[in-house]
Amino acid sequence: MAEHAQQTMYRKEAIAMFEKRQSLARHTVTTEIDVKGNIATFLVAGSNGATAVTRGLNGDIPTRPEYFNQPTVTLQEWHDVPERTRFNIYTSQGGEKYREMMQMSSSAVLNRKIDEDIHTALATGTLPAVVMTQTGAPAFLAKVLEAKTVLAENNALEEEPFCLITPAFHANLMQVPQFTSMDYINLKPFENVSKSRAFNWLGVNWIVDSALPGVGTSTADCFMFSKQAIGHACNTAGLDVAIGYDEKNDKSWARTSIFMGTAVLQNSGIQPITHDDTDVSLAA
Repeated sequence: MAEHAQQTMYRKEAIAMFEKRQSLARHTVTTEIDVKGNIATFLVAGSNGATAVTRGLNGDIPTRPEYFNQPTVTLQEWHDVPERTRFNIYTSQGGEKYREMMQMSSSAVLNRKIDEDIHTALATGTLPAVVMTQTGAPAFLAKVLEAKTVLAENNALEEEPFCLITPAFHANLMQVPQFTSMDYINLKPFENVSKSRAFNWLGVNWIVDSALPGVGTSTADCFMFSKQAIGHACNTAGLDVAIGYDEKNDKSWARTSIFMGTAVLQNSGIQPITHDDTDVSLAA
């Protein structure tokens, strides 16, 4: 019996590659978009721990200068430009939707760069890191409380802090009774596990970020911090996304650009946490 020629069939819709597409950290910091030139200046003002005084012997009230600190951020430009020839697009499975796919992937590249910029600034925090232990749920919870206590002692808890954690950190957190038991909370973390990248617990806004430095290693970097501790400056338009066609070279392209920079505003509001991502089973 004669065999028919085999035909290769392709799925028309593209399957999105597994990769981080959104910026998770940008909304956790103080953002400035009114930038003149390539320098953004933030103003940190306060009493710097001054105490009240009484009148002097001459009857005058002693004065003091107000504390001002003006950290600056130098903006840099960042771009991503994927391109494909018309022949590549014509012969690809995605066809005309390839241009849209290029635009989406380019935006993802820049969103990851924003988070990388913020992660780099957080990593310059000078407070000693809290090292998370895997010696049982009580010890793990104690370390979480230790990190929050440091911020409280530094008066950095006027607003609920944020905490960027790795997926492995979250897995260990899910084994802490005070996080999962209805005896302590109203949240049901096992009910919508796939949607639990961001949640509030213990007066902290937690965000699970798979792109933190050292993720998956024994020394993964996590950060608990106040929004007022980090400044992020960018151009007014934010992400500038464009798509076009080069007639001369018969190529389609997508471009995403941003001008941005990030700097530490107050070191006392950043508590680094070192977590062992290689162990997600808390000892009893």
